[in-house]
Amino acid sequence: MQIFLEGKLLGVDDCLLAPATRDAHQVFAGRSHWISLLSETLPRALLAELGLAKILLGSSGGGRFLLVLPEETRAASEEFLKAAAAEIAQLSGDALKLIWSITENLGDWSDVRKRLTEGLERRRGTPDFAVTVPMADAAADDYFMTELGFALRNASSVAWSPEHPGRVTTSPGKHSWVLTGTEAIPFARHTAPSDDGNEPASTVTLGARAAGVPAWGVLRGDVDNFAIRMQRAQTIEEHIQLSVMYKQFFAGELEVLCSQAEFWQKVSVIYSGGDDFAVYGAWDALIALAAELQRVFHRFAETNLKEYVGLEGKTITMALALASSEDASLGAVFEDAGARLETAKSEDKDCIWILGRTLDWKQFAEASTLKDTLSKMVSEFGCSPQYLRDLCGIYRETQSRMSKKQARRMGGERPWRYHRRIRRILNASRSRSPEHKEFQKARAELIGELIGRSAITVKLRPAGRVALEWARLSAAEA
Repeated sequence: MQIFLEGKLLGVDDCLLAPATRDAHQVFAGRSHWISLLSETLPRALLAELGLAKILLGSSGGGRFLLVLPEETRAASEEFLKAAAAEIAQLSGDALKLIWSITENLGDWSDVRKRLTEGLERRRGTPDFAVTVPMADAAADDYFMTELGFALRNASSVAWSPEHPGRVTTSPGKHSWVLTGTEAIPFARHTAPSDDGNEPASTVTLGARAAGVPAWGVLRGDVDNFAIRMQRAQTIEEHIQLSVMYKQFFAGELEVLCSQAEFWQKVSVIYSGGDDFAVYGAWDALIALAAELQRVFHRFAETNLKEYVGLEGKTITMALALASSEDASLGAVFEDAGARLETAKSEDKDCIWILGRTLDWKQFAEASTLKDTLSKMVSEFGCSPQYLRDLCGIYRETQSRMSKKQARRMGGERPWRYHRRIRRILNASRSRSPEHKEFQKARAELIGELIGRSAITVKLRPAGRVALEWARLSAAEA
């Protein structure tokens, strides 16, 4: 008789956002690496301790894992997981919890999956499920900073030992697994280096590396309706194939993209999961990374998911939150990005929350093009960068109007007023030089993109508002 064992980590955000006794940013990064590696190393360590073949590992990563085991290993597996759960709770101050569910390999996969899910729900509702949680370890933050901090960036392997069943180390252990090569654990770990290369770049340093306004932020992304896609898997083989495919995409693509010249000194990975990711860095690099990740994910979905009916699991939504100050907490900005991501997913799918607006990816591309036009007005036609702030004022005024009737009374239905205001803001030259004709053409295109091309009504486009903020951040004088 075979059994399925599914494990899951709960309280990930609570663990990441818990107070730290040392450098909060480095502890945050270390905790994130620990959580990412736990769901990879624990199932592998269990198989190794039981003397079982690696092929029994079904799926792993993204905070959960699935194993196929002989029935006679049930008791030993329970004891292994209880010991790991106790130390995980200790290291996290009881914020992170390991739960698991075991069921027999009987019936269709849909029935097996249902029993596993019900078992996890029962564990979730049972506090500590007979695991004795020791007092919080005062040296836990040291562990996160030393074993799983910047040193992990160049480590060739990670290890596990039964003496510390809830830890992952870069130092030698009883069982170890490589992080590079064909047999490697998929793990995105790129960290932008400091100027001297001896430690991770601080958020202040990353912000200073941005083009234009020195600012940094956090970008988070999540596959739309991933759970529904997984629930539609008809067999265990299909479930595993999908799980591995998504996990390898995020881990592999993040590492490849972050190693490119425009990103490697500006972006650091927080984590890559089974269907989501988070990175932090210079604001301009994060916007470019979002565009590139969406492009490669779209190609990934078209190539690998074309046989699956429906859009579930084939689109991705992201959110970018900028730090309110250069010394803002990485955890606070990470949490803000998560809230913005939830906002975007509740409003739409296949979109991005950026600079105060939710845009679908087509609108995002339009905002990028319009941003270039706005910047061109400064670089090629000599407009003052102040005009960007003045144009932002048009959006603020319109947004503050309470009703369509009020908007009409204030000129919201009269496009010529906007044309006149934008001409005045841009301070158009009266000369008839060839440059003036180019300016007139660029200005007409700009007005059309900002307020629409209708001669009767005005509709200030959300992509225009994002483009204005984007261009303003890009202007060195802003």
